[in-house]
Amino acid sequence: MTYSPLDIFKDNPQANEIHLGRHVLAEFFECDPNTLNNIDRVEKYMVDAALECGATIVQKCFHMFNPYGVSGVVIISESHLAIHTWPELGYAAVDLFTCGSKCDPKVAYEFLKQKFSSKRASFTELKRGIISKDTMKVSEKPFEIMEQIES
Repeated sequence: MTYSPLDIFKDNPQANEIHLGRHVLAEFFECDPNTLNNIDRVEKYMVDAALECGATIVQKCFHMFNPYGVSGVVIISESHLAIHTWPELGYAAVDLFTCGSKCDPKVAYEFLKQKFSSKRASFTELKRGIISKDTMKVSEKPFEIMEQIES
């Protein structure tokens, strides 16, 4: 599924500027190491997080490292959810990138925070692909930070 800037402006007629995607960069600390080192659980939770936030899953790929750690990605019609874990540190780094207005990556963040039993977590949410209504072109400027949270 692709999203046209025209469709996005139709949904937000008062906006002078929109962004194509929301990219949540999440840090999960003090997580259950047994969960982070279990490829089946990590894959299930990432797939479930995609579904929970309203995404349409296209494909998934996960890899178990030796002696520990899992990396994986869930490709969604709206972009992707990716993870790398360090079970020995109780830490997971997660990217939640969604386009359009159908998905909320922060829903996936909250879901994963709970499933990984994270005692502390933080995220930064970025606006990606900023488009001006006047030019209908992607601005050649860096992403903008929408929100930062530590919990």
